[in-house]
Amino acid sequence: MLIFLPSRLAFLATPKTGTTAVETALKSQAEIIFRGSRKHTPAMRFRRKVVPFVENTFGVQLEGVAVMRDPVDQIASWFRYRSSDRLEGSPLSTAGLSFEQFVMEVIDDDPPPRAQIGSQFSFMTNGDGKVMVDHIFAYESQPAFRTFMADRLGKGLKFKAKNVSPPVRTDLSNQAEQRLRQARAAEFALYEAVVATKGHLHTPLP
Repeated sequence: MLIFLPSRLAFLATPKTGTTAVETALKSQAEIIFRGSRKHTPAMRFRRKVVPFVENTFGVQLEGVAVMRDPVDQIASWFRYRSSDRLEGSPLSTAGLSFEQFVMEVIDDDPPPRAQIGSQFSFMTNGDGKVMVDHIFAYESQPAFRTFMADRLGKGLKFKAKNVSPPVRTDLSNQAEQRLRQARAAEFALYEAVVATKGHLHTPLP
């Protein structure tokens, strides 16, 4: 997470949506940087803990902004990331596994460690499914996201690809995709709502 006090903005780092590239490009302008395990602070914790702290300490009411990726592509990014040689032999490695097998593990009621990846929907909502991020941009709508950030920060942005995972096959049968869509219907619905608003879903929060 990056917090920009003069711009009254917080960038919430949704896992596997290009957050390392964003952090590299913007960290020099941020007054507060969450690193390590706190980098991917979810929206509900942001609203409950970070927003009141910043308001009480600095007198700034923050808006949250996050990026959301097509759910299939985001899971594929996790699969590629965990196929890297550095994880070989660990419980997190997906070596020797097909993408379809990985997807079935992700949506299983008791997924193994390698398939415990959370979800973008749970990252951005509260326990009742209410969106807790003011601005959600589609990962595929980079111009809209970059224009918004440049306008709010008052500076043009240049992002370079970072933390790129190794290329692996991510074939998925229609049947497996349907099972995924049924298991994560709320996440697909939220993503479709973001895309339907030209890649920028604005949900102002009090």
